[in-house]
Amino acid sequence: MYSPATLNSPAHISPATISKNPKKTITKSTISLNLFNPLSQSSFYTKPISKRAHFHHKLYKNRNFIQKNRVSSDDVQRSVSFEGKEPSFVEFITSERVKVVAMVGLALALCNADRVVMSLAIVPLSLSRGWSQSFAGVVQSSFLWGYLISPIAGGTLVDYYGGKVVMACGVALWSMATFLTPWAAENSLWALLSMRVLLGVAEGVALPCMNNMIARWFPQTERSRAVGLAMAGFQLGSAIGLTLSPILMSQGGVGGPFIIFGLSGFLWVLVWVSATSSTPERSRQITKYELEYIQSTRKKSVKDESQGKTAKIIPPFKRLLSKLPTWSLIVANSMHSWGFFVILSWMPIYFKTIYHVDLRQAAWFSAVPWSMMALVGYFAGVISDKLIQSGMTVTLTRKIMQSIGFIGPGIALIGLIIAKSPVAASAWLTLAVGLKAFSHCGFLVNLQEIAPQYSGVLHGMSNTAGTLAAIIGTVGAGFFVELVGSFQGFLLLTAVLYFSAALFWNIFSTGERVNFDEGS
Repeated sequence: MYSPATLNSPAHISPATISKNPKKTITKSTISLNLFNPLSQSSFYTKPISKRAHFHHKLYKNRNFIQKNRVSSDDVQRSVSFEGKEPSFVEFITSERVKVVAMVGLALALCNADRVVMSLAIVPLSLSRGWSQSFAGVVQSSFLWGYLISPIAGGTLVDYYGGKVVMACGVALWSMATFLTPWAAENSLWALLSMRVLLGVAEGVALPCMNNMIARWFPQTERSRAVGLAMAGFQLGSAIGLTLSPILMSQGGVGGPFIIFGLSGFLWVLVWVSATSSTPERSRQITKYELEYIQSTRKKSVKDESQGKTAKIIPPFKRLLSKLPTWSLIVANSMHSWGFFVILSWMPIYFKTIYHVDLRQAAWFSAVPWSMMALVGYFAGVISDKLIQSGMTVTLTRKIMQSIGFIGPGIALIGLIIAKSPVAASAWLTLAVGLKAFSHCGFLVNLQEIAPQYSGVLHGMSNTAGTLAAIIGTVGAGFFVELVGSFQGFLLLTAVLYFSAALFWNIFSTGERVNFDEGS
């Protein structure tokens, strides 16, 4: 045994002895002896004797450093290195996580552009094939048939396999459907309908994938901005599709925009697969600083990719539907989709009927409202994140954002009804569409908060309900106008539904995690 004096005394080993036989001279006991006091100023540490001893010394110091600075997995917001410190705007906008969400936003832009091309191509297709207006409506609605059935299955796959894989498959599939649409239209009506249904099926996974990737890459205090950036791409897709499609048709025929957008989707898939990762931990481009920041501020409830595959492939639908916060999401998504598709489908006819405006020559109608929605969506996200960072509860923040996103458009639609000129009406319409973007910082972010492990399937369920509402609203508007003879009456009904949905949300929604592993 070693005495205390021996333990505290430096090792006396001559350089000559070391040079003759360092391996025999430096024994295990000598290394263990010195490891008891790794910070001693003995010659053993000031001049390491062997690589092995030096390795043990570094290992010990690193272990001490890790233990000292390790962040508990149960601590969802505290961090030793990042407590109270938020990245600057430059750090945020140039980060790897923003590059990932920018790629997601580009995918959503392609998603919406591919979707709206048919609304312009249906006119020459109907003329060349002698389709009636009612049958043209059937062709356009075929997209929603596929979109109705895929979100739940797609959301479940997202929760199980992760957003990167499912998004790549979805974009590849809907790009193929878009690219083949001109060929299908030339050969068979059933082939055309099949391509539109396939487009809807594939695009049903886009928004659940967005939620999954944002939940994995962004801390809670940045998720509103991330959703705002991604959904800005979604809204700009409408403007891009509506403005570029006539130009592409004039140069390449009816099939021009389908081919260009389809090829763009294939190119996106190549970049997405090669340049992005499903989680920050798997990224080869992310800096150590950013990785530590994400890990120290991200909630424990967000599963890593390696943990996600242990989840059950069949989600607990009964337990999910037994909670009122789930129904607040379903109601919010339904009303959001109702208003979105009613405006997208019927406002051109409304302006032509009421104000006699030829919207084919009114570029402002195609670009301005949706561009405004994209712009407002980002700033709404910044405001939402700042409210949470200032100490406001997540629940109150989500209720404020959703209230603006529903009550604002409801009031704006009433202003649209009473407007006396097309300029005033277009201003009210732009305001309504812009304020709708606040909903992205309400129900759309809330999916990740009440059940991060089921965010994909929750999004799928609410999105399916939203698609049903979109079909009912779009078709119901036509029947309502035929029976009542008034567009204004249907817009007033939509405003009342907006107010009712806002009330339901404020009563039953929450920003806290809900336990779906137990019955109600």
